Amino acid sequence: MSDYKIFSLGDIVLQCGLRIPDAKLAYKTYGTLNAAKNNVIVYPTWYSGQHYENEWLIGEDKALDPRKYFIIVPNMFCNGLSSSPSNTPAPYGKARFPNATAYDNVRMQWRLVTELFGIEQIALVTGWSMGALQTFHWGALYPEMVERILPFQGTSKCSRHNFVFLEGVKAALTADAAFRDGWYDVQPEKGLRAAARVYAGWGLSQTFYREKLDLEKLGYATLEDFLVGFWEGWLLSKDANNLLGMLWTWQNGDISDNEIYKGDFVKALSSIRAKAIVMPCKTDLYFPPEDSEFEVKHMPNAELRVVDSIWGHFAGGPGTSPVDIEVLDKALRELLAS
Repeated sequence: MSDYKIFSLGDIVLQCGLRIPDAKLAYKTYGTLNAAKNNVIVYPTWYSGQHYENEWLIGEDKALDPRKYFIIVPNMFCNGLSSSPSNTPAPYGKARFPNATAYDNVRMQWRLVTELFGIEQIALVTGWSMGALQTFHWGALYPEMVERILPFQGTSKCSRHNFVFLEGVKAALTADAAFRDGWYDVQPEKGLRAAARVYAGWGLSQTFYREKLDLEKLGYATLEDFLVGFWEGWLLSKDANNLLGMLWTWQNGDISDNEIYKGDFVKALSSIRAKAIVMPCKTDLYFPPEDSEFEVKHMPNAELRVVDSIWGHFAGGPGTSPVDIEVLDKALRELLAS
């Protein structure tokens, strides 16, 4: 039995101008919605992640305490549970699945929150990596609804450098002859393994590797063991078209790319009224603190807190550094109490 539910969206039209017929949004909730409907936390998923992979921050001993809050974890399009290339029937499945933006995702999450639960106020939106991208979108698209945001290890717009990194991942994956332009019958294993190797040089910092934390903290026998067990093991569990769909969403992330802000990035940032703590990691190779400094400069009620860690993009992420997770949890507690 699945541990999540499906919200039927009907036929939806995306920003790209294409439809997802009979679109589905998979979600899971934790805790109970109170009578006032003011104890709501929205916690979107990250690149390739599904709702259960967000649970490292949810618990009775955590800031995201289901005894106190009603926590909604919506699954992104293309993650294999919500409408995705892997689960959409022809003619819109596989390589024909339309490109969905973060804007598209958050608009449909808003429908879930308002239509299904009748929620009008959200106490907090938070998320890691692509979850942070969606968090910024929530703040910019629904400024009167969202009271607080805490995006960590992610930005409100994909930088040019980040875009280039993702081109390497895409090229490695699609170079496998078995990929067949997305019309494969068997997952392109060589391409997935190659993409994982590209990722491995970026997900964690130079100092992480210099100090051999893959061996000392994560328990791998050698560097090669880490590359195979951690990185290749991660991507081999995913569908290639799903990964490419989410990669496109990531590359085209921009809170101002919509009819509301018409490309005015500063205006979009300035519209975020929510009390915000923005938490990059000083060694994150995807989302360096300089990007967050610009964002916070233009957000009226935001504070920048740079995480001092050598875990790079995974600082505070799932299954990594307990110390960094404690730092993140403390910030979430503080923001929720404010």
